[in-house]
Amino acid sequence: MSLILCIETTSTNCSVALATENGAFQNDCGILNCLDVLEDNSDGYSHGERLHIYIEEILSRNNFSTKDLNAIAVSEGPGSYTGLRIGVASAKGLCYALDIPLIAISTLESLSKQNTSSGITVPMLDARRMEVYAAVFEGEEILQEVSAVILEKESFSRFRESGKLTFIGTGIEKFRELIQEEQHSYITSNPTATTLCDLAIEKNKISDTVDVAYFEPFYLKEFKAG
Repeated sequence: MSLILCIETTSTNCSVALATENGAFQNDCGILNCLDVLEDNSDGYSHGERLHIYIEEILSRNNFSTKDLNAIAVSEGPGSYTGLRIGVASAKGLCYALDIPLIAISTLESLSKQNTSSGITVPMLDARRMEVYAAVFEGEEILQEVSAVILEKESFSRFRESGKLTFIGTGIEKFRELIQEEQHSYITSNPTATTLCDLAIEKNKISDTVDVAYFEPFYLKEFKAG
């Protein structure tokens, strides 16, 4: 049975989870393979101070050590530049030290898994001003690839015309105010390591891993200071 450490640092949420087949952790997302999760979902970025503490704590309280890990899964982005750097650097360091594979998971795909209802899901992360990082999913199918989107009244119109959508993430409120369509569902939420777990287990089963030496976060846009 595999044990995978999942790391999510693409937003203000510093989150780690342990993924294993048929995990016992109770959650609201219908996730089957989460054993435990530990996170700080506060407004401030705490990744640099807390990530390694959380990793040690979640392993310890489940009677594991790093030597028990079979793989590391990390949320690859897009998201916070600094958060991505910290999460990916930590994941790669552990993979090097333990000689185990690295699994990269789309942040927006993971975020979409927080929606438990059927139909089309539009995960979107705030990218400042009227811009978001977004994608469109229907179940496991990707209807629109991850991209940076300048929000306008016409954004996602071809999907909105098809009926009720679920918008989820940190960028939804400004879009909700813009389009003023209350027939949709709007869920304000940060990405969490909980929803990395099922995706990590499935990728591990088929050895869908990345090269530890050459893997870089999916920034989507170049970093600009200020």
